[in-house]
Amino acid sequence: MESLGVPEPPRKRRRKTPVSTKPYVFRPLLEDIALAEEGHTAKVYITCVELWDVNLYIGTSAAEILHYVAIPPDPDGTSTDPSYIFASRLQPTFNQSAAGSSPPGVQQILVLPNVTKACVLCNGTLTFYSLPELSPAFGTVVSGCSWIGGENMNPSDEQDEDGQTVMICLKSRIRLVRIGNEPRKIRDIEYPSGLAIARRDNFACVADARAYALLDVENQQKISLFPISSLDENAASGQVEDISTVHEHSRPSSGIGEPRGHGRSTSLGTLVTGIGRRSPQSRSQDRSGRNTPEPGFRAASPLRPSDRPRSGSATGDSNERPSVPKPLPLAPQRTIPQQAVQTSPAKPSSKLKPHVCSPTPNEFLLTTGTSPEEPGVGIFVNLDGDVVRGTIQFDRYPISILVDVSDQNSTAPADATQLGGYVLASILQHRDEGDREVIEVQDISSQSHAEYLDIPFPFDEDNSDRTKMNMGNAKLRNILSYTSAPFHEVGDRLHKVRLVLPRSNPTGEADIETTPPTANTDWEEKRNQEEDAFGRRLGMQSSRILLWSGSSIWWLVRNPLVLRLDGSIDTIVDAMSAGTEIDENRDEILRILASIREYEANTETEFLSLEYIRQKSSLILVADALSRDQTKSGSGELQVEDLVNSGLDPRILLSLVPLLREEVVEGSKGIWVHAGLTSTVEYYATLPLATSDDGTRQNISPHAEWMSLVKRYLMAWRQRKGFGSIADEVEVFQTTDAALLHLLLHQDSQHASKSGIPSASRSELYSLVDNGVDCFQRAITLLERYRRLYVLSRLYQNRKMAGKVLATWRRIIEGEQDAGNELRDGENEVRKYLAKIRDISLIHEYGTWLARRNAGLGVQVFADDSSRVKFAPQEVVELLKDKAPEAVKVYLEHLVFGKKNSRYANNLITYYLDSVLQVLETSEEARSVLAQSYESYRALQPPKPTYRQFILENAVREAWWQDRLRLLELLGGSHGADFSYDLGHILRRIEPYEEDLVPESIILDGRQGRHQQALRLLTHGLGDYHTAVNYCLMGGASIFHPISGSLTPSEASMKEDQAVLFGYLLSEFLRIEDVSNRLERTSELLDRFGSWYDVKDVLNMIPESWSVELVSGFLISAFRRLVHDKNEAMVVKALSGAENLQVAAALVEKCSTIGPQVEETQLG
Repeated sequence: MESLGVPEPPRKRRRKTPVSTKPYVFRPLLEDIALAEEGHTAKVYITCVELWDVNLYIGTSAAEILHYVAIPPDPDGTSTDPSYIFASRLQPTFNQSAAGSSPPGVQQILVLPNVTKACVLCNGTLTFYSLPELSPAFGTVVSGCSWIGGENMNPSDEQDEDGQTVMICLKSRIRLVRIGNEPRKIRDIEYPSGLAIARRDNFACVADARAYALLDVENQQKISLFPISSLDENAASGQVEDISTVHEHSRPSSGIGEPRGHGRSTSLGTLVTGIGRRSPQSRSQDRSGRNTPEPGFRAASPLRPSDRPRSGSATGDSNERPSVPKPLPLAPQRTIPQQAVQTSPAKPSSKLKPHVCSPTPNEFLLTTGTSPEEPGVGIFVNLDGDVVRGTIQFDRYPISILVDVSDQNSTAPADATQLGGYVLASILQHRDEGDREVIEVQDISSQSHAEYLDIPFPFDEDNSDRTKMNMGNAKLRNILSYTSAPFHEVGDRLHKVRLVLPRSNPTGEADIETTPPTANTDWEEKRNQEEDAFGRRLGMQSSRILLWSGSSIWWLVRNPLVLRLDGSIDTIVDAMSAGTEIDENRDEILRILASIREYEANTETEFLSLEYIRQKSSLILVADALSRDQTKSGSGELQVEDLVNSGLDPRILLSLVPLLREEVVEGSKGIWVHAGLTSTVEYYATLPLATSDDGTRQNISPHAEWMSLVKRYLMAWRQRKGFGSIADEVEVFQTTDAALLHLLLHQDSQHASKSGIPSASRSELYSLVDNGVDCFQRAITLLERYRRLYVLSRLYQNRKMAGKVLATWRRIIEGEQDAGNELRDGENEVRKYLAKIRDISLIHEYGTWLARRNAGLGVQVFADDSSRVKFAPQEVVELLKDKAPEAVKVYLEHLVFGKKNSRYANNLITYYLDSVLQVLETSEEARSVLAQSYESYRALQPPKPTYRQFILENAVREAWWQDRLRLLELLGGSHGADFSYDLGHILRRIEPYEEDLVPESIILDGRQGRHQQALRLLTHGLGDYHTAVNYCLMGGASIFHPISGSLTPSEASMKEDQAVLFGYLLSEFLRIEDVSNRLERTSELLDRFGSWYDVKDVLNMIPESWSVELVSGFLISAFRRLVHDKNEAMVVKALSGAENLQVAAALVEKCSTIGPQVEETQLG
């Protein structure tokens, strides 16, 4: 790795259109709506909005409802948003006297799509209309109403055919009414002046001007929760109260006096009387469980299955009451009696507006605070009234609030770690230029830091009154209909394009080519069209959140995950490019990766988005690290698992590494990646070159830590071979294998050049090539470039290319450079490898090549019994004679001495004779060595070793000397008495060198039966008396062979032959020139082997001048033998006589037993 000198200058990225990183974005629905008619001077603003199907209903502060109808977009146009046209303007009926001096206008528009009805609350008066044109319905109005809603937020399994149940908040009570063909009262609940309600089946969380409460609308019970203002110390909490009203017997309603149809009634009629006031009789208790309908309503049955839990039913009388849902739990406090329940409207203790939301079927979200200018708190409570989760802190007390979760109707247990969604609140945020209305967004699950969205209406500096009028009027609402908002930026990032990889220019820097490496074919054009179409399908976000303020309405749409995270990453990369807080920014990207590690994608867009973010984050982290100096490394650690699991094509990452860039294999179809990654690849691929200490420019080279990361990454990718989900599998794994091989070669060579010892990468390198690589040809090129011939041979072995393996080893053995020096004892490795293969031609070629270099190893190739291919000896001999003549003798030695195959002994003797005689012919030094050996041996005083032992111990380290020893062994009969050779041919060849080859002459004389001549040479030529004695004992057989090959006693000649030989030996001993030696040798011979001699013959042979004492030992032993023989003969004679008598006595006894036998013969 090259160490970088001067750090590179700050890098500048190509700027892109900034992308919002906020969780939500605004999309305009209608802006600058003409809310008032011409000539209207009062300031008018939007108070409420509802959208149902294609119908948009806008309520204004001028007590009017504007009806707009959506027109679908032109299919051929570029816009995907519908346009809205004005349809009608409606002025709902309301009580002028009850509206007050500052009427709020249209307060609520409640659309009931199941019954195609709408409830409009305007200036405290409730009226009913038919959808979609808002024609009056029922001909009735209800005054003194503060709020309407409370429809069941839980889904129902059964269709409510009779209508839809709502809750109407009156001054003294809450009335449950079922809206259908006509309104029907279900029951009244004693809860005055309600301002907000959220209902889940039979449980409702309600609020008045002071506090919150939890109602059981079926069992008529209430639990007081906590005050809206934390400064309100008088509000009761935790009390369970019975709030059932007096019930009357049901009877049909009569006298609905208001006409139905399109006419607008200004009379409150009987409905006002029934809902707005209560008769004294209604306060009396009736335990029958039924109500007498008030004027204006027909009697309705209690909550239908869609309005209550499915486990219970509300039909029946008071005596046989069916099972009902579990009532609210009892609080520790004593239940307040019915008479103590306060029925008068509560007086607000502060100006805080209550907010009630329900994020799950088991929870409600409520707000509390001290004042509108102070922070507010969001509190989650369950159906038991217990506080759950953590609290949510708002910068200021919210103006409006809603919860946007992925599934508000899920019946699974609510869990802070599982519920995904946000709490949105419109608040006034204090800024230097003044208060600004913003949307505060907080994650429900993490409840981490809040994010703020500026409402997009312009700040009007010229009309401060208008600006102030808008302050505090921004409202949020979940409407009935969903909209699909397209985010083309998502498709622009996630669709695939063909990547143009960097190519090195002559200066060594990377360039981005303007065109792909191959021509743009029809299939590529078709692929681009398919990808474009696919991208247009992505990025559709559904939303039903509307925000209105002043005279404008916006959709509030979740910002797609990919845009949020991509924008955050781009911001971080810009900071990194500027060189500011690099480590901190890298850690921030790591945190982004960690945040999505366990994220479960539910849609195709989410899956691709997570893949894209993982790939981009991993690419940036690795590319940035690879471009750093060794002394600069981030504090964060990128996990190999993150890199692999990101699905990033490894060819992209490798294209950023100058060392490995050339290993990328694109293939005919190129590399296709998410379009959003192309700019990142181009940026990092074209980084300027760094300047080294000596002033030269060189490719940016990563430090060892990151190179190790790349190595582990490539190894992890190789484990994915065979996965069917990998696109361009062939090219990908050719690239990864080549890059990994290149990297390991580089690391090993760098380590070896510094330390001179093998690195840990070497075992990894061996493992890689031994397991096979997909980039076979490229691997050969790399190994040849790095001169790693031994590793190349292992690569060939994996492919079972025996010829290439042997050829590579031959290159190493013959001296070609192998940078690793890994082939130890190469010739022996060749021998072992040849024993494993079956290719006869390769065995012939490299066996003979090895025999020429090392005859011993070469011969083992053909002689090894464990080899897979067996050769006949004659075939091998002929082959070696032709290809490796020097190895023939070694092979014959193996046959003769190793295999005891005497068939080839004559051939071997001929080779030995040729070797010895050729030296004697040409070298006087060799002849003098032989003569000197004889003189030296004769000069030794007894006891001395045999001549054979002497020449073995004093062997000359020359080939001809060793050949002579083997020749003596063969001539001496090492292969048994039956072994024969061409004696005449040998005699003729050594005849000129008889004086030089004395042992050979002795052996040959013995073979010819010339024992006396042989003993003469042993005694006088060599002076080897011990061998001469052994010669006699062996019956004339040669003694010049190893002891292990000596003759067995059964093969020795008879004693008579030995006696003759000992007679020859005695006569030769008596001719020894040295008198003392003669006497000593003769006396020793007679003493040890006297039994082979006749006394008379010995006495005739020894000189008369010898005293009797010299042969006394022989004579004494001889006489003892004679006496012994005489006595033994006498004993034998006596034993034979006794045996004769025993046989005669036995005969007489037998004859007596048988008796005489008379045979008569008749004379003819």
